[in-house]
Amino acid sequence: MTNTPVSDTWERGSPYERYIGRWSRRVAPAFLMCLDIESGRRWLDVGCGTGALCAAIVDACAPASVVGVEPSADFRALAGQSLGDRVVLHDGSAASLPLADASVDVTVSGLVLNFVPDLPAALAETSRVTVPSGTIAAYVWDYAGRMELIRWFWDVASELDPEASKLHEGVRFPLCDPDALQAAFRNAGLQEPRTVPIDVRTDFATFDDYWNPFLGGQGPAPAYAMALPDKARSRLRERLRARLPMESDGSLRLAGRAWAVRATAKSDA
Repeated sequence: MTNTPVSDTWERGSPYERYIGRWSRRVAPAFLMCLDIESGRRWLDVGCGTGALCAAIVDACAPASVVGVEPSADFRALAGQSLGDRVVLHDGSAASLPLADASVDVTVSGLVLNFVPDLPAALAETSRVTVPSGTIAAYVWDYAGRMELIRWFWDVASELDPEASKLHEGVRFPLCDPDALQAAFRNAGLQEPRTVPIDVRTDFATFDDYWNPFLGGQGPAPAYAMALPDKARSRLRERLRARLPMESDGSLRLAGRAWAVRATAKSDA
C-alpha cells in the first residue's frame, strides 16, 4: 500500500459536509465569540467553503457586509444556496484575493490555512485587504491531538500500513499547533498573535455513522480510504471498529479541538 495516494483537494460540497463540514459549523460560533468583534464591521472569509463561517458571522455579528472567497465552484454553489444574498461570494484563492486594498475590517479563515500552498503569500494578501489595525484570525483542526475522529483514523491506518504514517495529517500539517500558528502570523508581520483552543463534541450514533463519511473520498483521509483495495479498506474498517472507544449503546463520543489564532493587521504608524 506504499503507493496509495492522498488528496488535499476539496471540490465537492456534499461529501465535505458529511465528513467535516458539520463539525466546522459547531466551531464557527465559538470562534466568533472569542473574537468579540463589534457590530457594523466589514468581514471577509478566505476559503469560505460551503459557508459555515459566513453563516455564523451573519447570524451572530451584525456585520455591515460579508464577503466569501472560495476557489471551488461546487462549494460556492452550496454556500450560495444557504446564504442567498446575505453574503457576496467570489471565485479566488487565498494568495490572490479579488478585493481592493484596505477594503475589510476583519479577515477570517476556517480550516483552510494548512491547505494553502503559499502561506506567507496568503497572509500578505490578508494584510493587504484588511484595514490598518484591523483583525486577522483563523482556526485549524488539532490533527495531532484532540481532533479525534481524524487522529484515530490515521493512527489505526498507520498500524496496518506503516507508510500511512507519512500521510497522517498530524505529521503533514505542523501548522496545526499553537506555537506554529503564532510564529506564522508573527513572521507575516501581524501584531500580537494569540491562540486559544476551541473544543466541540463530535458524536456518532453508530460506528457506521463514523465510518461512512470516509467513503466520500473528499479530503486526505477519505481519499486514502477510497484508494485502498477493497480487502485492505475492509480490514481498516474492522480494525477501527475494534479500536474506537465505543459506548455500551454502540454510539461514539469523540473530542474535536481546533486551534484559533488572532492578530492585528499592521498599523499605518
